Amino acid sequence: MFSKSRAKYIQQLSQKKHRNQSGLFVVEGHKSILEFIHAGHLPKELYVLDNTLFKDQNAWVVDLSQMKSLSHLKTPSNALAVFSIPNKSLCSKTDFILALDGIQDPGNMGTIIRLCDWFGINELVCSKDTVDCYNPKVVRATMGSLARVGVCYVDLNHWLTEQKDHMIVGASMKGQSIYKTPIPKRTILVIGNEGQGLSALVAGQLHNEVSIPQYGKAESLNAAMATGILISEIRRSQATRI
Repeated sequence: MFSKSRAKYIQQLSQKKHRNQSGLFVVEGHKSILEFIHAGHLPKELYVLDNTLFKDQNAWVVDLSQMKSLSHLKTPSNALAVFSIPNKSLCSKTDFILALDGIQDPGNMGTIIRLCDWFGINELVCSKDTVDCYNPKVVRATMGSLARVGVCYVDLNHWLTEQKDHMIVGASMKGQSIYKTPIPKRTILVIGNEGQGLSALVAGQLHNEVSIPQYGKAESLNAAMATGILISEIRRSQATRI
């Protein structure tokens, strides 16, 4: 049930250290919470402004001021849930793998997870310095897609050395055009940090580099936008060869 001490505790889940200690994270918004429930994640706690929102779940009805004290948002949503962080497991080995090297912006991370969900990438491999996927800003940006996409944090350089049966391709402004580069079925696409690009160790593992051709004068694309274009082209080229 709602209490001031519980509200303080839920507020603390905005910090990574408290999420790690408790094994819990927060999802806000009716639609996003439903995405997690439909994917088989049952809420540990559920708070709502309207008791008709979740008829099949045990929920505590709170007023707006109480929801504000729970929420990580300036303007709270109509529902807030606390979920357990899924047990971490070894990264699976699929034919096409997306890996992130030091992505820091929560909005980019959330959008990339949503892109994975759209393009059928069920797991995302991340370096340990990539932003935490259970950061509230990341969770919101995924719009519920985090419920279906697993995120695996690894020593990326070491992990890449073990991927003997995949071509490792890095996104780089210096790379060959993605439109002219054959991408084999078993490929790892690595996206680097927003400002610094790929780390030196990871760059040393690449078999190839690809870029998105520039036709105008924009200085750059943000990491999430570039990731979407690259994944789309890889999926298109692979479908053409089937």
